[in-house]
Amino acid sequence: MAVVFSYESLVHAVAGAVGSMTAMTVFFPLDTARLRLQVDEKCKSKRTHKVLLEIIKEEGILAPYRGWFPVISSLCCSNFVYFYTFNSLKAVWVKGHHSTTGKDLILGVVAGIVNVLLTTPLWVVNTRLKLQGAKFRNEDIVPTNYKGIADAFHQIIRDEGVSALWNGTFPSLLLVFNPAIQFMFYEGLKRKILKRQLQLSSLDAFVIGAIAKAIATTLTYPMQTVQSILRFGRHHLNPENRRLGSLKNVIYLLRQRINWSHEESSNIYFHFLLTATGFI
Repeated sequence: MAVVFSYESLVHAVAGAVGSMTAMTVFFPLDTARLRLQVDEKCKSKRTHKVLLEIIKEEGILAPYRGWFPVISSLCCSNFVYFYTFNSLKAVWVKGHHSTTGKDLILGVVAGIVNVLLTTPLWVVNTRLKLQGAKFRNEDIVPTNYKGIADAFHQIIRDEGVSALWNGTFPSLLLVFNPAIQFMFYEGLKRKILKRQLQLSSLDAFVIGAIAKAIATTLTYPMQTVQSILRFGRHHLNPENRRLGSLKNVIYLLRQRINWSHEESSNIYFHFLLTATGFI
């Protein structure tokens, strides 16, 4: 237990949380465009910069930063939980020995599962707050009217039930492979570099982090789109099955979005760019 509640695990958790918050703040408008493209498939433009220009023109210059506080709060909690769990489990399992790619993948999956189960309610609320006031092209989307984080929690529980706070849990559990794949490639690349030099430079860490994130994002992007839609939870989905989080609707949404166009591939690029030093 001393290893789990160690100073080193705390440092990793705080560093991961602060790093992801900084990255998200810098690239927040790109994340706004990403989420709008994922949720509103009838959006006029399919290129990120055009979506941002549309948002600013129709909703105001500060619209790309709508929902910044709840997103940053959720990201801070989520990354703290993930990094703390990952590094604590790694310290317990590895116990001073050299880690392996397989162990890194398993630890990443376990840490991801813990993170999803604990923080999904925060992501459901911040997704809705971030999209509140958006001018959607899709008429099937039901608008929201929340006064803040606490009011969003209250209305969701009152109108949709407590279980609605865990909308998108199933695809989120599948998406634990995203950070797990990222960590696997990151740790593998880091070990190769450290065989040739004593320590990583900041540039080395950034480059291998970006490469690892690019691979993970490309492999899991369709499921991330489904996750965003289910977290938002304001669509009239498959008329044959109204259960928002059902496996049938997950497959239904995934099949709709599995065939990427050239424009959507551009969105993937911006997605991994803004998450190169953090997780969404």
